[in-house]
Amino acid sequence: MAVDIAQVKRLKDLTGVGLSDAKAALDAVGGDFDKALKEMRKKGLTKAEKRSERMASAGVIGSYNHDNRIGVIVEVNCETDFVARNEIFTNMVKDIAMHIAASNPLYLSREDVPEEDAKQAEAELVEKATTEGKPKDMIAKIVGGQLDKYFAERCLMSQPFIKNPDITVGDFVKEHNARLGENIVVRRFNRLELGGSSIN
Repeated sequence: MAVDIAQVKRLKDLTGVGLSDAKAALDAVGGDFDKALKEMRKKGLTKAEKRSERMASAGVIGSYNHDNRIGVIVEVNCETDFVARNEIFTNMVKDIAMHIAASNPLYLSREDVPEEDAKQAEAELVEKATTEGKPKDMIAKIVGGQLDKYFAERCLMSQPFIKNPDITVGDFVKEHNARLGENIVVRRFNRLELGGSSIN
């Protein structure tokens, strides 16, 4: 089955690979675009994981202002100034800033949650499970799962990405890591809302 050149170009644009690699990926799955994209993303994310140990000291500080009521500043690092100036990279930073404005994460990742906050959330969930009469020997397991969900909703990197809820913000960053060939790290962010009492 002949592969549609328009699909080849689309796959190339979405993954950042060469035309021949995009065509080969489509040929391997009989022209099924979604399958080819899935396989290419898997390969790209594997390479992205290997890049994550490399130093990322370049980058940009991006911002987003929503209706003059919510403002976001986010620092995203990469390895070189060349990538920092790349339109794909700068658009990614804008998308992350927009996501932060919309989803209001409290933390960057689970590793960044202060121990005090984690203990307080755990205590509240234990109390709730106890009040609901959950079996004592199951409470730790129940609360463990609830804690994972609780922080997944509040940590930027594990939140479903607003432009594609099928992936997390962390996955979105890894896809760009694979596409641009550099380690990309969301370093920190601040979100300010009109009338709010503090900055995240």
